[in-house]
Amino acid sequence: MKRAPAAAKLNLALVVGPTRPDGRHELLTVYQRIGLADRLVVARSPQLRVDGFAADTLVRRALERIGDGNGSSFSVRIVKRIPVAAGLGGGSSDAATALRLANELRDVPLAEDALMDVARELGADVPYFLRDGPQLGTADGTELESVDLPQDYWILLVAPRDATKPSTASVYEAFDARDGEQGFESRRDALLAALARVRRPRDLAALPPNDLATSPIATELRALGAFRADVTGAGPTVYGLFRHGDKARTAQKKMSKKGRSWLTAPAWYR
Repeated sequence: MKRAPAAAKLNLALVVGPTRPDGRHELLTVYQRIGLADRLVVARSPQLRVDGFAADTLVRRALERIGDGNGSSFSVRIVKRIPVAAGLGGGSSDAATALRLANELRDVPLAEDALMDVARELGADVPYFLRDGPQLGTADGTELESVDLPQDYWILLVAPRDATKPSTASVYEAFDARDGEQGFESRRDALLAALARVRRPRDLAALPPNDLATSPIATELRALGAFRADVTGAGPTVYGLFRHGDKARTAQKKMSKKGRSWLTAPAWYR
């Protein structure tokens, strides 16, 4: 039996370009793991079983791909803490964590490259959760490069009340309909230039805004002292980055009418 947290993530920047031949979009994103996490327990089992989260499909698919062909499979128990369909990567993190723990339980574990190949088949965010530390995602988000980013700040997450996230596919369809890929090269270059200049937390404010989604809550968080605020992923969750915990806690109280909130911090390891 193996157990581990499955941490959520932020997209500290997300620049999206044209559709690729494989149907996904060209993009650059800055992934940052955070302290908010689900918890998984994985064990060998005569039958594949996923307990604790009835809506799961991705962990099941991960376990189907990691079986070692000896007639046995794996069971997973998920304790959900990451809000669902929130842009925080909870499903992808659960799948990656299940892959990693099940692989450790295999009679013959897959090599790292083979495990990453399985992760890429499952979704664009899944490979990131097999890596430690912040990562720059390129291509469709699955090509990863470690980046050195400051980790000493507070994160306030706000899930807007009554907000419903459309499917990720529909968010990208809306992006295409408004010709959002126009100017991709200049936005990509601006992200890379800003990323190269990051030395302290406040330097993250220079990263370009999310190409897929915006929210007036981000403006409110900046007015409350956040040095950067934006939507993460395809939304609807909004994050605010704060240098000091007292300002973050004050902002959390003032944002209570806007929706559910969580106060957390960057996390480095899986």
